[in-house]
Amino acid sequence: MNKQHLLAAALLLLPGVLSAQESTACAKDSAKFTVIQENPITSIKDQNQSGTCWAYSSLGFFEAELLRMGKGEHDLCESFLVYKTYMDRADKAVRTHGDVSFSQGGSFYDAVYCLKHYGIVPQDAMPAPGSLYGDSLFNFNQLDAVTSAYVKALAKGEHKKISLTWRKDLNSIYENYFGKLPATFTVNGKTFTPQSYVEYLGIHPDDYVSLTSYTHHPFYTKFILEIQDNWRWAESYNLPLDEFMEVMDYAVRHGYCFAWGSDVSEKGFQSREGIACVPAKIANTDMTGSDAARWTGTNQKNGAVIKASDDELTITQELRQRGYDNWETTDDHGMVVYGLAKDCKGNEYFMVKNSWGDYGPYHGMFYASKPFVAYKTMNIIIHKDALPKSIAKKLGLK
Repeated sequence: MNKQHLLAAALLLLPGVLSAQESTACAKDSAKFTVIQENPITSIKDQNQSGTCWAYSSLGFFEAELLRMGKGEHDLCESFLVYKTYMDRADKAVRTHGDVSFSQGGSFYDAVYCLKHYGIVPQDAMPAPGSLYGDSLFNFNQLDAVTSAYVKALAKGEHKKISLTWRKDLNSIYENYFGKLPATFTVNGKTFTPQSYVEYLGIHPDDYVSLTSYTHHPFYTKFILEIQDNWRWAESYNLPLDEFMEVMDYAVRHGYCFAWGSDVSEKGFQSREGIACVPAKIANTDMTGSDAARWTGTNQKNGAVIKASDDELTITQELRQRGYDNWETTDDHGMVVYGLAKDCKGNEYFMVKNSWGDYGPYHGMFYASKPFVAYKTMNIIIHKDALPKSIAKKLGLK
């Protein structure tokens, strides 16, 4: 054995020294995770060609809440929630002459509002998504084109008055796509209304709060989060970033899930690989206007490309705020956070249930690093009992 081999063998015997082989193996297995805490959730669904992540994630969250409360597994109906929400949003868009946007999107509060004011139904109380128009899943391409044009014509048209029948007309379109909203339905031989079904399930909408973390409003107060899909003008409690992250970590470790609204248009959101992170090193490959582009004809606009790196950005309150203020952080997608895991280096990630069907290496879920969550979370909906008592007290929730 030569001196180099002897030295390497000696180093391997020292505590805390990682061999080159082990380091390489860890790098190769960095996408393998060890579960720290995994809370029960219902099955992965597929929103398909519809902007209804907010419906799938919020109802998926409430389905997880029912599991947590020992109420068993339930499949709540996205069609009912979407139908009710779109009718309400159209009404507000028309009343404000289009100043409130009308689109496929929505917020977690739409589900809270629906549960409180309209109730909910199980999935089998209405036709299966897409079945009434020859599809097996939601497909809103035609629906959105028709309803958006209709609402815009009313809201932005040169009308001195509008016919009071417009809601009936719009309602007919949604009924053709989603089916008739049931006044009553039967579950296990018992008849319910949508409202009595919520009571039966034991969901209390007022027990759920929205949390966020931004500096343009005072901490420990509530404010209306300024995003277009918050068209109901729901308020969120504002926490400093460290306490915001503390709530999320504490909640999952104590058996709670939460609905998670985030920006997923970042380069660090590698959905097909099942990872969301904030790499410290990003290479700019946009060569537009460069001397090389002028002489070589290269004029790519590829944005930022992630370089392989073990490091992630250190996320500060200021960095988070800057992303929101300059439109880098946008209100893109709603999901459900249901667990915590760590990679082979000990870095912790939130486990996320998505609504894009069975895709990627983790079959419809992915892992979001804590820096990514700190940087790109817009807001969360969570049961108020999931907050640490000291933080709940600061918000006046205890």
